[in-house]
Amino acid sequence: MVILAISTAGLQDALRLAEGRDANVWCGADAISEAEYAALKNSRLSRFIYPLQGQEPDVLAGAIDTVEEHHPGETLWIEKNAPEL
Repeated sequence: MVILAISTAGLQDALRLAEGRDANVWCGADAISEAEYAALKNSRLSRFIYPLQGQEPDVLAGAIDTVEEHHPGETLWIEKNAPEL
């Protein structure tokens, strides 16, 4: 299982979900700072060097393609917040 977190809150949720499981987490540069990422020393967390939140659909599609290249055949869960009513 692979989880693609888009927001900071989503990343925290993803890390909790992945804990103790054979799961990898990916996130955008805007979900965690480079310093926080380095301090975590979590080998199952990968961070893009560009933001994902609020970006055009093609940016997210490119990120998904990259994750799929690194984890072929695995289930990919993607954070998506429901619109506020």
